Amino acid sequence: MAATCCFSFLRRGCTSFSIRRISLRVIKRSKQGISNGARELEGSLRRRGPAALVCLAGPAAAAGNKTGQVTVFWGRNKDEGTLREACDSGLYTMVIMSFLDVFGHGRYHLNLSGHPLAGIGDDIKHCQYKGVPVSLSVGGFGTGYSLPSEQAALDLFDHLWNAYFGGSKPGMHRPFGDAWLDGVDLFLERGTAADRYDVLALELAKHNIRGGPGKPLHLTATPRCAFPPAGYLKRAVDTGIFERVHITIYDDPDCEAYWHLPRRISWTAAYPATRFYVGMTASEMTHGWVHPKNVVDDVAPFAQKADNYGGFMIWDRYYDKLSNYTSIVKYYA
Repeated sequence: MAATCCFSFLRRGCTSFSIRRISLRVIKRSKQGISNGARELEGSLRRRGPAALVCLAGPAAAAGNKTGQVTVFWGRNKDEGTLREACDSGLYTMVIMSFLDVFGHGRYHLNLSGHPLAGIGDDIKHCQYKGVPVSLSVGGFGTGYSLPSEQAALDLFDHLWNAYFGGSKPGMHRPFGDAWLDGVDLFLERGTAADRYDVLALELAKHNIRGGPGKPLHLTATPRCAFPPAGYLKRAVDTGIFERVHITIYDDPDCEAYWHLPRRISWTAAYPATRFYVGMTASEMTHGWVHPKNVVDDVAPFAQKADNYGGFMIWDRYYDKLSNYTSIVKYYA
């Protein structure tokens, strides 16, 4: 039975509002209209407090396997604010810096979209002190990376260990000083059958890297929703050592929107020891953006049926800061 609650909506008086399925084609409405609706929904939730949140969610969301975990990508726009600000927002339980976007041929390049490196090391330590792990994503949307051999994978491991984790190789530049990161994410938009990301993953696990005192490495991947994944990623995930996988359901005609979530069943069943996160965009101008009401009524309840549901992944901090998306949906993660 649909949950019905009475609350102020769109600046009108108290009315009966029944939660119902709303087509994701709402993204085709005007940008201004969506922005207003999302802001008003957020305002209503905040004014009414926890009771309204439960009422809005209804029995399906209330009964879900919620974890409260929200991961965000940071580093894609210098106007998104500092890493410290992201961690201090109270919105996220993990931050992934992106990207190390050149590797595999003896060259390495860290691309944080113009963020000055000075001070990031202290920000990492600050986030960790607050209990927010900080990982580094390798790959991205460019063409400057590959792991065409086992040796290339071992070389990338050596670079990561000595530049971002606990290594101290003479002559190795450490962009964040003595700060140690908490994990590595594979964000692979391209690759070939020859790529050996499985070797990289196994080497990370074998060396028992720690991102800080007492904190084990978080090994994650962020693929599109298609299953099975591309062979170069599948071989890595098949190692069974990935803590979590963020399945993106946006910006891909084959993966957009919650009606493709049954594909998550294939992912979650194939890797029962891995936690799966729903990857959503905070930008309502991106194809596959999910209205917060659809997150409440459809996406969250469906995803949380899986025993190995993990939480939400949000792309990215810049758009999230503009839209306040996470501040609305985090209650249902």
